[in-house]
Amino acid sequence: TVAGSDSGGGAGIQADLKACEALGVFGTTALVALTAQNTLGVHAVHPVPAAFVRAQIDAVLGDMGAHAVKTGMLPSEEAIATVAEALDEHAVAIRVIDPVIVAASGDVLAGPAAVAALKRLLLPTATVLTPNMPEAGALLGVAAPTSVEEMRAAAAALLDLGPQAVLLKGG
Repeated sequence: TVAGSDSGGGAGIQADLKACEALGVFGTTALVALTAQNTLGVHAVHPVPAAFVRAQIDAVLGDMGAHAVKTGMLPSEEAIATVAEALDEHAVAIRVIDPVIVAASGDVLAGPAAVAALKRLLLPTATVLTPNMPEAGALLGVAAPTSVEEMRAAAAALLDLGPQAVLLKGG
């Protein structure tokens, strides 16, 4: 998993590793950002330098490899470009792209340049894209879907951005 760290333990790398453990999978990580957050919100974000993100990915994939990679919070265009390039160079075939743009608390975690980079560099290579409703709206430049009909339309529009499949999440 290539994502941010959630000091509150409810999301990010910590949640991804819990999911891996529950499924009996050995999870590895590359941190792209450190956050100071809790159930009330995100209080600070410290991006990890792109060269160090790349070093982490190269260290893990160059030694242990991975059958699949899941991304989470990628806070900048530079981080997204670094991750996309590394996944391409390591020929990672299965890519689960979770476009963490807005935290559950409503805090914005990725700005317009990062959203554009996600759409340009990672969505076309995604095996599965897993946005929540607000993220789907942000990726499409529209309000978050609220009805089943809007959700279906959003999922279809997201498919047009290149992923093989879309799993639109409720929250």
